[in-house]
Amino acid sequence: MTDEEKKQQEETGEPPSSDGKSDDKQTSDSKTGTKKKARARKKKKAKKKKPDPRSKLFQLDRQPFILAPSPHQYTEDSVPKIMWSVVGAVAPAAIMAVYYFGMPAVWMILACIGAALGTEALINRIKGEGYTIGDGSAAITGLLLALTLPPSFPVSGGIIGSVFAIAIGKQIFGGLGANIFNPALLGRAFLQASFPVAMTTWTAPNTAKFAGIDAVSAATPLGQFKFENIMTQYGDLLTGNIGGSLGETSAIAILIGGIYLLVKKYADWRIPVSFLGSVFILGGIFWLINPAQFPDPIFHLLSGGLMFGAFFMATDMVTSPITPKGAWIFGAGAGLILIIIRLYGGLPEGVMYSILLMNSVTPLINRYTRPEIFGEVRA
Repeated sequence: MTDEEKKQQEETGEPPSSDGKSDDKQTSDSKTGTKKKARARKKKKAKKKKPDPRSKLFQLDRQPFILAPSPHQYTEDSVPKIMWSVVGAVAPAAIMAVYYFGMPAVWMILACIGAALGTEALINRIKGEGYTIGDGSAAITGLLLALTLPPSFPVSGGIIGSVFAIAIGKQIFGGLGANIFNPALLGRAFLQASFPVAMTTWTAPNTAKFAGIDAVSAATPLGQFKFENIMTQYGDLLTGNIGGSLGETSAIAILIGGIYLLVKKYADWRIPVSFLGSVFILGGIFWLINPAQFPDPIFHLLSGGLMFGAFFMATDMVTSPITPKGAWIFGAGAGLILIIIRLYGGLPEGVMYSILLMNSVTPLINRYTRPEIFGEVRA
């Protein structure tokens, strides 16, 4: 190092360097470090600008896309609207029941509806869930059960049947939409097994035709034909001037309510058509074979609880098939069972048993009548 360089270092205060090579090396190292830092900053900026798109797939703060089964169609209908509409459809038959049987029919209807609503509310409270009595399902269950009972049946028995229908026929399965059997029919089956005499004791209507007959000695048209071979006139069957359950009053009143449900599409028309049609065809075949022993097919349609069961019981949305093919099978099977019971069974009527038996196979019907998915190939 020259004298001039030493003098300059002393004036500036910089430490002496061993040689020129070390200065060049330090300068090179500093440049290299600066470049590395610059590259690192660029990488960070690149990551911020272009995030991984997969990170957006599973973020809790985002609304997930839900793929639900059909139908994807908006409708103003709801469970309460449908249920209360069914209550309105049953009203004509209930009014005719009150007309023919008076206050006993009124007390039975009110007692059954009240017991059904009370049981529903009590079970809601026990389960710690919201009250569901406003949806109308409990009310229609009590009303339907009341109309399947004889006019002379004790009100206390109707209350017991309503409690059983809601608690065992509906809530024990999980509530509305989860029950296997029609709750009203299950309640009636319980009463049939518990009080067989009272359930087969019939009251004559309060009309001039039955003025001289004991109030509890009337027989149903089906019972008269089966055990006494007496045919009831079609006019009485249409208007309801006959003995029988409260709902077996007027076929005209039942048709009015049933057609209303079909028009509003609250009931699948295939079920009553196949039910009534199978009874008409099978009953007609037996009648053609032996008219003296078997009744004609029109008598089958108008007598007993067939009309009431076909429109208001068999069409229950929860316990009937959901496929079109299944609806045809359900109605035809119920008609076949009914004809067998009526013609060869020990009881003159079998609507209740035919519907309950078909309720039990509804899941199986739904399984094997499921329509093929577009593009599906069977193995």
